[in-house]
Amino acid sequence: MRKIRLGRSDLDVSRIGYGCMLIGGTWDNEPIHTTVYQKGETIIRTALDLGINFFDHADIYCYGKSEKVFSHVLKTSPHLRPNIMIQSKCGIVLGEIDRYDFSYEHIIASAEGSLKRLGIDYLDVFLLHRPDPLVEPEEVAKAFRDLKEKGKVRWFGVSNHTPGQIELLQKYLTDPIITNQIEFNPIHTDLIDQGVNFNYESSLSDKNLDAIEYCRMKDITLQAWSPLAQGRLSGRVDLESGAKIAACSIVVKEMAEEKGVKPEAIILAWILRHPAKIQPIPGVTNTVRLVAACEADSIELTRDEWYQIYIAGRGESIP
Repeated sequence: MRKIRLGRSDLDVSRIGYGCMLIGGTWDNEPIHTTVYQKGETIIRTALDLGINFFDHADIYCYGKSEKVFSHVLKTSPHLRPNIMIQSKCGIVLGEIDRYDFSYEHIIASAEGSLKRLGIDYLDVFLLHRPDPLVEPEEVAKAFRDLKEKGKVRWFGVSNHTPGQIELLQKYLTDPIITNQIEFNPIHTDLIDQGVNFNYESSLSDKNLDAIEYCRMKDITLQAWSPLAQGRLSGRVDLESGAKIAACSIVVKEMAEEKGVKPEAIILAWILRHPAKIQPIPGVTNTVRLVAACEADSIELTRDEWYQIYIAGRGESIP
């Protein structure tokens, strides 16, 4: 699989990563069943065989069990660690009241917790998961600096952040923010629509223009979470999808049949076609679907094909 440079780091990563959110099995504190370890190892090794060298985690995924399942693979094959990149996230606190926390104490505790569960000495990338309205950027900077100086994290990034939020953090940080992970797929195109709709009536409701352009100018790699739209464009039956999603899925299916691939490949190829070099992070646990998705690495959509999918996903023509 072809690689890209992650932001302004020294990390050369597979242009498609793998999202480990679901490999922990269940979102509770129940023990991990043997079959969960087995299924997790199968999908991780499939990803490795496909050329994926970048694995995305978060401290909350399956209440920490996803990181533990991943550690099982590293324990059985320790030679893998130097050849892969591991990313995790912090900042979401699940409890009686779900909230966000970018305090110094929470960032440090989260990083150390992830390292312990993963059974590794350092994270290649560590992200702030969702913006905390109570963020004190000086605290974030101190936490990042201490983690870097102690060799526990190599690079830092964010997820679901606006340009203004990134600018505020970067003002106090020594190292560059190298990633911003966002939801992005053919039926979730808000960040593109804002630019296309500029100076158009519907743009009056747009609050955050230029997120994609900002990250391109600052050499921040955009990563796409939920790039396969939870299967809604590749065969999942969803009675709440509506006509727009159904129409887009037909376009994707027909294009896939023309090219002799599965719909998953077309969906990721659509993301990869964008000049921002967005890195899709699919989190499928079905090996057949992961293999199908990674065929996108060898597909180059034409401009007409890209716009055909984009317009179908919008559910309306462009201005």
